[in-house]
Amino acid sequence: MSTIRVPTTSSRWLTLKRRRQIAGVIFALPAIALVVCFIGVPVGQDVYYSFTQWDGQTATWIGLSTWSQAIHNPNLWTALRNNGLLLLSVPFALGLPLCIAVLLHQRVAGWRIFRTIYFLPTAISWVVLGLVAERFFAYQGTLNSIIHALGFSHFSTNMLGYQSEALVALGITFIFTMVGTNTMLFLTGLATLDPTLEEAARIDGAGPWRIFRSITLPHLSRFIQLAFVMTVIALFSALFSLIFVLTGGGPGYATTTVEYLIYETGFNQGDFGTAALYGLILFVITGIVGVVQLRLIGSNE
Repeated sequence: MSTIRVPTTSSRWLTLKRRRQIAGVIFALPAIALVVCFIGVPVGQDVYYSFTQWDGQTATWIGLSTWSQAIHNPNLWTALRNNGLLLLSVPFALGLPLCIAVLLHQRVAGWRIFRTIYFLPTAISWVVLGLVAERFFAYQGTLNSIIHALGFSHFSTNMLGYQSEALVALGITFIFTMVGTNTMLFLTGLATLDPTLEEAARIDGAGPWRIFRSITLPHLSRFIQLAFVMTVIALFSALFSLIFVLTGGGPGYATTTVEYLIYETGFNQGDFGTAALYGLILFVITGIVGVVQLRLIGSNE
């Protein structure tokens, strides 16, 4: 006489868990296929072409020669240095919007109008912003006109004409372009803050700085992390339009970043193999930024 086995609770739970895992994999397959097609395949092609001499039509395998030439190319190190120097603008691209968001959150007079004004740069193309910045920083532009009107003509500057100043102009323009996005992000975070916490702190005698440091800032930590990674990635991969219309990568290579160097090498010099290598380097840099950010978020949970 056969014995009927009754599944235990643990075995039923394991079976249900396994079925859910299988179902999850099946439902994820279309997304995985899209990622492989639109990200994995292009990255694989980029890796292949980085070992070739490619003029856009014919690719000849030359192995590590492309890598050796790129590593010894001073323009690459200049572009990496420029990206590194532009990182100095990130604290301003975060700190300024944070201050603006905190002030707007306090419902200062005209806060709705100011919120619209600060958001406007986000709705405008970076090409347009670059053209505006070019007219502002030009030798006969708005900045020098203001300096002359104030009677400080001896402080006139040609920021776009000198290597030591052009990168500063680019950094200031980048900060301006990120103000609207980061301000809206911080305002979203402040909207989720329980107002009773601030009221309780005021009753206990805490001042504005104490409330900001002990309540507001910790609450916005996740939003600041998100703004940080968005700003850094934009710094490495979204400055092309600004550089193209503002400085053209010059004077010399003073404002050439890795992103712009890819365009310069591929489309101006016709060396698409080396450009593919530079693109791979940029991909690795942005990937490292993303991984570090995920580590920071995971460590704070």
